Amino acid sequence: MMDQMLEAWVSGLIETAKLRWMMGAGSSWQPGEKLKLLFAGYNGTRNTGADVRVEEMMRQISRILGPERVELSVLSQNFQLSRGYFGDARQVLLPDIFPPFLSREIPRYDGVVACEGSMFKSKFANALTTMMIGSLGLAAAQNRLSVGYGAEAGHMDPLLARMCSRYCRDSLVITRNEESRDVLRELGIASELGTDTAWTFEPHPPAYAEKVLRSSGWDGKMPLLALCPINPFWWPVRASLAKGVARTLTGAFKKSHYRSIYFHNAGPSVDAAYHRYLTAFARAVEMFRKDYPVFPVLVSMERLDADACHRVAAILGGGAPVFRADAYDMYQMVSVLRRCDMMVSSRFHGIVTSMPGLVASAGITMDERIRNLMRERGQPELLLEVDDPDLEEKLGHILRRLVRERESIQAAIGKTVVTNLKTMARMGIYFEEHVQRRYPEFPVRNGIYGWEDYLPPLSPNLQRLAEKFGA
Repeated sequence: MMDQMLEAWVSGLIETAKLRWMMGAGSSWQPGEKLKLLFAGYNGTRNTGADVRVEEMMRQISRILGPERVELSVLSQNFQLSRGYFGDARQVLLPDIFPPFLSREIPRYDGVVACEGSMFKSKFANALTTMMIGSLGLAAAQNRLSVGYGAEAGHMDPLLARMCSRYCRDSLVITRNEESRDVLRELGIASELGTDTAWTFEPHPPAYAEKVLRSSGWDGKMPLLALCPINPFWWPVRASLAKGVARTLTGAFKKSHYRSIYFHNAGPSVDAAYHRYLTAFARAVEMFRKDYPVFPVLVSMERLDADACHRVAAILGGGAPVFRADAYDMYQMVSVLRRCDMMVSSRFHGIVTSMPGLVASAGITMDERIRNLMRERGQPELLLEVDDPDLEEKLGHILRRLVRERESIQAAIGKTVVTNLKTMARMGIYFEEHVQRRYPEFPVRNGIYGWEDYLPPLSPNLQRLAEKFGA
C-alpha cells in the first residue's frame, strides 16, 4: 500500500509540474549559461557498482559537452559514504521520503540523467523505480533534458508499469541490452541500445591490491579466487508505515529493516533459501580447493553483502579475508577484484568491473542482468541460478572450467570489453545529439572524432585491450 501511495504521490507531482509549465512557470537554459545537469541514482550507500557507473557517465558526459560548459550535480544518500567520488560535481542529499524533494529540486536544473542500472523493475524496490520515473517525468514535464542512461528494464508491478509508460515516453532512454528494449517497447517507450557505463573505470594500480592481499594472508603466489555472494532472497524492499511504527514502538522487524520506513522481504522461507544458497556456494569452493589450491577472497560489493561474505568465509573455515564496501572505496575494491585470477559472483558489477582485468568469471544470478551479460559474452554455460537445487555440484563443475578453459574465457571477455567500449561511445553520440535537439544553441564540439573521443580518457590497460581485441 505504501509503495502505491508513493507512486500516486509522484504521479500527482508530475501532473502538477505539467500544468505549471503550461501556465508559464519555470525557466529554460539560455545561451551563455552552463548546462546544469542532475544525475539521479542510488549513490551514497557504498554500492560499488552504482558508484562506479555514475562516476564514469559523469566523466563521459563532461568530456563530450566540455567541462567548462556544464555544471554537474549528483544525488547522494550519505555524503560520508560518497566523499571523494564524482570529481568536482556538487553532491545533493536525497532524503528517504523523496517526492517533495524531487518536485523542488529538479526545476533547478536544465536536465536530469537517471543513473540507476536497475532503472525500471520491481525486483529490488518499487520505491527506487518510482524515484527514477519521477525524476525523468518531472524533467520531461517541464521540457528539460530527460535521459535514462544505461538503463535495465524488467518486470514491473502493473501500477508502476503504467506510470513508466505514461511519464517516460518523452525521455531519451538508452538501455544496456536488447532484452530491456523489448520490455520498454511493450510499454510504448522508444529506446536506443547502449550498455553499462562501468567499462572505462580505472581503479588503483595492481601494486595496491597486492599490498592489501598480502597483508590479508595471501602468499603472493597462490591463484586468487574472488567470491561475491549476496542475499538474493530478501528482495524486494518495500515501504511500510505500519512496520515502521511497530519497529519504533516495540523494536519489531529489526532484522528485516533496511532504513526509514523501508523493509526487506523476510520470513522462514527467505532464511532457508538464503542458507541453502550460501552453503552450496561455500561447499563447492571447498571441494574445488581440494584439487586446485586457491586463495579465496570474499568481496562485499555493497555494504548489504557483508553478512553473506562473512557467512561464506566462516564455512570455508577461516583464513579467507572479507573486503567490505564500507571499509574500501571503489578504487580499492575494483583493484582487488582485477588482481584475482578467477571469480564467482552474484553481483553484476563484480563481474563487469573485473572484466577489463581479464579475470575468468562465472555468475550465480537472481535476475536477468548477469544472464544477459553471459549471453553477450557467448558463455551461458558459466551461469547458474541462485535457487538451483544442484547449485553445489554445478558450481564445482564451473570452477573447474574456469581453470581448464581460462584462455578462451579470457579471450571472450576481452572482446566483450572492447565491444562495450564502442557501444558506450555510441551512447555518448546519442546524448550529444539529444542535447542539440533540446537546446539547439548549446555549443558542441566541431570536427571529426573517433569513437574513443566519446569516452572518458582510456587507461593504458584499456588501450591495450582495444588494440588486441578490437578487430
